[in-house]
Amino acid sequence: MNPTVFVVDDDAAMRDALAQLLETADLQVEAHADGPAFLAAFEANRPGCLLLDMAMPGMNGFEVQAALNARGLSIPIIFLTGHGDIPMAVQAVQAGAVDFLEKPIQGAALLERVQRALALDQEWRLTQSRTQAIRQRYASLTSRERECMALAVSGHTSKEIARNLGISPRTVEVHRTHVMHKMGAANMAELVSMAACCIP
Repeated sequence: MNPTVFVVDDDAAMRDALAQLLETADLQVEAHADGPAFLAAFEANRPGCLLLDMAMPGMNGFEVQAALNARGLSIPIIFLTGHGDIPMAVQAVQAGAVDFLEKPIQGAALLERVQRALALDQEWRLTQSRTQAIRQRYASLTSRERECMALAVSGHTSKEIARNLGISPRTVEVHRTHVMHKMGAANMAELVSMAACCIP
């Protein structure tokens, strides 16, 4: 699925100018006149980034960002504002925005920021799908294998794990082999990094 640059701005002339600029760079664009229209149309599985006007009637840029965060939807946001200040920029970035730009902005500079945001979205999605795959593999472990994995990644030896769980070191080795195989880990270092995203 090709990424989409979502443009949300209540100023029709600005919206059209941004869409035109992005389309000349062969980017797919979807423009909305306000936050509620964008929120109604946006789906989490759609890759892209969001060019979001800060000052809009009804629902401002911060409120759109907060609504996305409340739904657990992450999309790189580039804020556009006609009258920005540092506290506003800090607030936007702290809430997860990737950029904060003042209008008017040069076309080339805007396209560069948009490309950066799209690359970031792709990176996020790759990380997300990797994490999901690791969690699915972790879910396939038996409860005993999970116990062995948790102790192994904490640095315990097979003898210590055996003592801790009241089983033989040989049984621990069997569980460890199963864990490595099911998790698709080539070595302990890989298993430790996988554990970071699946062991609560």
